[in-house]
Amino acid sequence: MLTRSTTSKVTFWNAFMFGDDQQELPPGTYEIVVEEELLQGLSFEAYRRTATYLLVHGKGNQAGQTTMHMTTQENLEHAIACDRAHCETTQNSEAALSPQEDTT
Repeated sequence: MLTRSTTSKVTFWNAFMFGDDQQELPPGTYEIVVEEELLQGLSFEAYRRTATYLLVHGKGNQAGQTTMHMTTQENLEHAIACDRAHCETTQNSEAALSPQEDTT
């Protein structure tokens, strides 16, 4: 099975809740890693998303540590929408995903 990974970045301007345990993460720029697999047997090239991760880089006494939080596209979009809504009420910039770059 052929797979590919793409990375993008998202900037949150406000602290946000993320994951099943609703961990609060500070504002900042986070990396998103999307893994996809090639769907074989088609007459055209198509990929299916198999996993989405939010990478959290440690700070302070946890500097140098990175954790990968498995998530879904829906959860990620929800967190971005909540940040955007908060920004609109406080007149800050809004969060948005940067274009993906292919890392295959």
